[in-house]
Amino acid sequence: MKIYRFRYRRRVLTGVLKEEFLFPVVGSIFGDFSLASSPVPIGDVRVLPPVLPTKIVGIGRNYREHARELGNPLPEEPLIFLKPPTAVAGHLDAVVQPPASRRVDYEGEVGVVIRRRARQLGDGDPVDDVILGYTCFNDVTARDLQAKDVQFTRAKGFDTFAAVGPCVATGLDPAAIRLKTFLNGKLVQSGTTADLIFSIPFLVRYVSRIMTLNPGDIIATGTPAGVGPAAPGDRVDVQIEGIGVLSNTFSRPGGKEFA
Repeated sequence: MKIYRFRYRRRVLTGVLKEEFLFPVVGSIFGDFSLASSPVPIGDVRVLPPVLPTKIVGIGRNYREHARELGNPLPEEPLIFLKPPTAVAGHLDAVVQPPASRRVDYEGEVGVVIRRRARQLGDGDPVDDVILGYTCFNDVTARDLQAKDVQFTRAKGFDTFAAVGPCVATGLDPAAIRLKTFLNGKLVQSGTTADLIFSIPFLVRYVSRIMTLNPGDIIATGTPAGVGPAAPGDRVDVQIEGIGVLSNTFSRPGGKEFA
């Protein structure tokens, strides 16, 4: 099942995609819901970020090759950081390079979307009912500011630096999700969650013991090797099998790329 959040005739709706039509959800995707009988053609809507998280929990250096390309040691436990909900951008939205940075990098990732409130999960606790599904995520990073500040908040917290979408897909195997990132149509990243240092179930349990996870929160599970800069006018596509493609063009503030 693919769940979209979208704008249609001045209304913001959530719907489930069937072929080329979105069937609006009656109820909450985080609980019990049914589908309306009158579908909307997906070509007639504006796709929005699929959820509005209270927080985005990022996982750093969770692919061995990415840690090596940055010259960092492998972590002994998950390296976590937060991105604010104000950083969220959707499919086809602009990613805006802030004047404070001279190098803004793409980082394609698998995003885990939380279904229900969870805290203090034990090592043996199941997480299937905690996870709503998975989405494409671009953990945009001001690499020069990251190096300057050491900690990640400023480098990863700018508005539009958490591109997510186009939908949330359910029913995927968390150990076998394949990710590819393209820069202007050229393949620059390729990885699978089978290569994660810390698995998705482990991460959900681990994070829940640090902070309460709320419905709609996102855990960005780390990026494979191949990160690099995107200049204004560049298009970055994060493609995940079973989900789709998240596409964003990078821009300057007030840039004409999205006029």
